Amino acid sequence: MSFDRYEARRIAADLQDPVDDANELAERLGLEPYPVNYWIVDYDEMNQLIAYDGFQRRYPHWRWGMKYDKQRKQDRYGGGKAFEIVNNDNPSHAFLQESNSLADQKAVITHVEAHADFFANNEWFGMFADDLDAAAMLERHGRKIGEYMSDPEVDRSEVERWIDNLLSLEDNIDQHQVFDPEVLSTPESTVDPEGDLSDQLSELDLSDEVREEVFSEEWLERQDEDAESVSFPDEPEKDVLAFLRRHGKQYDEDAGKATEMEPWQRDVLDMLRAEAYYFAAQKMSKVMNEGWAAYWESMMMGEEAFAGPDEFLSYADHQARVLGSPGLNPYKLGKELWEYVENTTNRREVVEKLLRVDGVTWRNFADTVDFERVLSALEPPAALDAITPDSLDAVADLPDEYVDREALERARAGEIDVDRHPWKVLTYEGLARRHYSLIKRGNRGFLARIGQSDLERIGRYLFDDAVYDSVDEALADVDFSRGWDRMREIRESHNDVTFLDEFLSQEFVDENEYFTYEFSQATGGNRVASTEYEDVKKKLLLQFTNFGKPTVAVYDGNYNNRNELLLGHHYNGVMLDVQQAKRTLERVFELWGRPVNLMTIVKEVDEHDVEVAKRRNKEPEPEERGKLLRYDGEEHTVEDLPWEEVEKIAASDVDYDTKPDEWLA
Repeated sequence: MSFDRYEARRIAADLQDPVDDANELAERLGLEPYPVNYWIVDYDEMNQLIAYDGFQRRYPHWRWGMKYDKQRKQDRYGGGKAFEIVNNDNPSHAFLQESNSLADQKAVITHVEAHADFFANNEWFGMFADDLDAAAMLERHGRKIGEYMSDPEVDRSEVERWIDNLLSLEDNIDQHQVFDPEVLSTPESTVDPEGDLSDQLSELDLSDEVREEVFSEEWLERQDEDAESVSFPDEPEKDVLAFLRRHGKQYDEDAGKATEMEPWQRDVLDMLRAEAYYFAAQKMSKVMNEGWAAYWESMMMGEEAFAGPDEFLSYADHQARVLGSPGLNPYKLGKELWEYVENTTNRREVVEKLLRVDGVTWRNFADTVDFERVLSALEPPAALDAITPDSLDAVADLPDEYVDREALERARAGEIDVDRHPWKVLTYEGLARRHYSLIKRGNRGFLARIGQSDLERIGRYLFDDAVYDSVDEALADVDFSRGWDRMREIRESHNDVTFLDEFLSQEFVDENEYFTYEFSQATGGNRVASTEYEDVKKKLLLQFTNFGKPTVAVYDGNYNNRNELLLGHHYNGVMLDVQQAKRTLERVFELWGRPVNLMTIVKEVDEHDVEVAKRRNKEPEPEERGKLLRYDGEEHTVEDLPWEEVEKIAASDVDYDTKPDEWLA
């Protein structure tokens, strides 16, 4: 490779101090990241890593080359530069592109430290394995699959085709359950797939004449109708891959029937299912995780001046490009939601204190409280706001909870450069006071904007009111770290769906100018549909439920008592792409070995209603109908289903079935 390893070592040596300082700053800000190993790579290596989802070795497959080519073109033609990639592992591994500027490298490092904190502390990332060496697992899988492809007894194209089949279902797992490899060996039904009469007669090698004379199709159908029907599973099975592993077969084209999977096929299925569970947490928390990293990167690089004076403009351009990317931007949405959580938590803390002042109630709050005076009282002390070598005596006079006394003495001795790193002499509480969100320029109106309904809700639960004699006394009791504490609590337990569901409010939608749009049947183009937060939330939740992919579960492994597979699409107002669904059924057929069915719901609009709607400038009302898609290995069929048969797969609103029960309490 043309990249000079000596140059990589030189860059790594230059970045060692920023790496150490970023880790120390992250920990002082309350983060608890995994240890991070940083690697310097060149442009081509970075594109390879992105193609491999952040790892150096994966199994052989054409998809990696396609992703590599896409990333290379995207970078080359201005579609987006790759600044970093970090993987969920302990220790985490982050890769820095050697051509990046120092400002970019610092931004990446601070961003990575926040990601490593999220990996280490978010419960969803702990559901795959407690002690995980992901790189070793993926390398082991790559080596094993490579061996199968090189095995003279196994056709390489068959391995690739088998992987293609499995990848079409990689998101059809139960990501809300702890990964359990043992579930694959658990018997679930007493149904004997070999008991199918047609299969048994095929085994007898009867002549066509005898078979048609004695065992006609009509006779076989009567036997099937007379047989006792056994359905399984008892409840819909979301982990489609696990169900197929336990009960599926391969379709043997030469024999024209289902046969047992080969050992290598089951092994590859197990490996790709494990990888699907490993990557699930990252897909489930994209907005939270990227927003979390963007928030703390901005805090470190901007507000704590980790970017030096000569680097700040370059960094500002870097962040503007990341946050300004068009479309649904997880960095921007996530950062704005985290800031909103911080502001609302801090506002509630202040309001609760003010409502305990004698004479202040939720009814007279807006008329009684002098908000400018309150904001002035919430300003950090001057010695905390601007720390220089000349102000260290003033820093020493600050409360003990704000100051790291040992570090302060080192700074006085000249061992710490407080011009560059003022945060080194402060504690977590001191940094929280220094960066209190409500007094920042963009947030100064946030306290006064609290709605009357929120005031009433807070006031009605304050049983110990009239505790303080004055506003100043109440504000002296404010917990300035409450916002950051609450952010860390949320970071531990939520995923994107629960995060958006709980914290996206009308105030947030109005403040950040979010809206929904939809295609108009009447005008033939897109139009703004709503600025109501319920609609915005629903639209967003539909994009993040099950990674934004259709939620499909197994409803019957013995459909119509014929060993056919019945899948159900959990319909939440968004239709399946029927053509894509048909292609997926072809893949599933290869994994089941027998006919496969999919029930879903579609919206149909009468052409006459569309014409009438255009004249009246109104939207036509679509009618929802049940459909059954079936593929038998040769042809596709689509038939209508009575509503009572598909009612069970219809969600009344957002598909909350994908959320754990405890979030509904």
